Amino acid sequence: MDLRNLELFVHLSQSLHFGRTADAMAVSPSTLSRAIQRLEQEVGCELLMRDNRSVTLTPAGLQLQQFADGWLREWQHMRDQLKHNDGPLQGRLRLFCSVTASYFLLPDILARFRTRYPQLELRLETGDPALAIDKMLSEESDLAIAARPDALPAKLEFIRLQTVPLVFIAPRIPCLANELLQQEPADWSRIPVILPDQGVARKRTNQWFRNKGISPHVYAEVAGNEAIVGMVALGCGVALVPTAVIRHSPMADKIRQLDVTPDLKPFEVGVCLLKKRLDDPLIRAFRQIALQQANPESP
Repeated sequence: MDLRNLELFVHLSQSLHFGRTADAMAVSPSTLSRAIQRLEQEVGCELLMRDNRSVTLTPAGLQLQQFADGWLREWQHMRDQLKHNDGPLQGRLRLFCSVTASYFLLPDILARFRTRYPQLELRLETGDPALAIDKMLSEESDLAIAARPDALPAKLEFIRLQTVPLVFIAPRIPCLANELLQQEPADWSRIPVILPDQGVARKRTNQWFRNKGISPHVYAEVAGNEAIVGMVALGCGVALVPTAVIRHSPMADKIRQLDVTPDLKPFEVGVCLLKKRLDDPLIRAFRQIALQQANPESP
């Protein structure tokens, strides 16, 4: 049985999405399909049921998933032990974060990491921060920089690196949003709002409007804080974003912060890891660097 085919199957069995697995595992969709077909031929039965809309595991696929997941972890553990007994730490880690986090959080961590473990390879994927927790739970990433959700999944460990305030922003140019904001009192039920399509920021925005007893006028739902700042700068509406995004945005001079009540609960931003992988030497190495970053005075 080909080890690579088994790795592809395990990832696909968790993501249940050929496109996402192909991207995460750096193969083409056709290569992934052929790998699954070869695996099905080897075991002599169908492992996945797929159509144009969905992918589901067959009973045999579920059985193989449970076996292969444990076996691959054991194999990785043994390989790491054999590899690292006589030499420096080697291997590859997949890290997911937002574009903004790659500017203001990663440089210090990566500088320490590369200095201490120069032979480790890091594959960085950037995207909507709202996806970070799901990326970890589906094991599409080994590590993620994420905003801590109000209810952290039990499978995850979170190492806080920074606390980041959340603020409402508005355009500087004349627009409907500014006309409505200038009224006394401002009618927040009419002001166009740009919402994150999911994630912690979406929940905080929804909660703020609930606390005010307001049903917001949603202009758009957008993936990614960088895109949200751009839409606000163009005069489309107001939005709630972390201050770190504003500091690193090329559109920062085209928006302004609003003073609102009640105060908004800030983000805790940090590193997410799967607890079941804390004994993995590569994860353990990155975790140690993250803990030193979080507690610079510790030895």
